[in-house]
Amino acid sequence: MLTAVPLVQGFAVGAGLIIAIGAQNAFVIRHGLMRKHVLAVAGVSAICDITLIAIGVAGVGTAIAASSTVTAIATWGGALFLLFYGVKAFRSAAQVKSMDVEASAPVGTLRSTAIAALALSLLNPHVYLDTVVLVGSVGSHYIGFERFAFGIGAMIASATWFFSLAYGATLLAPYFKKPLAWKILDIAVGCMMWAVAAGLLVSYFNK
Repeated sequence: MLTAVPLVQGFAVGAGLIIAIGAQNAFVIRHGLMRKHVLAVAGVSAICDITLIAIGVAGVGTAIAASSTVTAIATWGGALFLLFYGVKAFRSAAQVKSMDVEASAPVGTLRSTAIAALALSLLNPHVYLDTVVLVGSVGSHYIGFERFAFGIGAMIASATWFFSLAYGATLLAPYFKKPLAWKILDIAVGCMMWAVAAGLLVSYFNK
């Protein structure tokens, strides 16, 4: 099916942007380990991401696609950003680090936990650049149902990551406390970002 390519690319872009060491993922893992408010934490994190992705693909993506000049700027800007993100991932892989789950704040009530998850999801300025701008820019190269498929792919990546992280934390945490696991993950993310950047430029020149 023609929609398989944008679906996979959407998943790749979404996964590459979501998978990274940070306060939000540490928060999700810790609650998964303690089995406290797991559904709320994963649900809030995923819903915030999915909403922003939808805004980017439906709103910003449409605006970008309406102008050839803006599309060109978005293409090169998006490709450069993806290349930079890949370099950042490779540099991150060269550093010694691990996921310090125990350093997170104590588990609170369901209400306070949901609010904390919401804050961690929305108060980071980079989340808007990643979801609304970057995902929207890449998605603007698709038309109609293919753009919808791209957005669904990115959304699936987001939901899959957060729920897998939360409910699989007991199995994953011991491994991701080791620097080698994050090195492998960062290298995979870097390769994924560069591959998507290359595909973005190829599709632009083949129009």
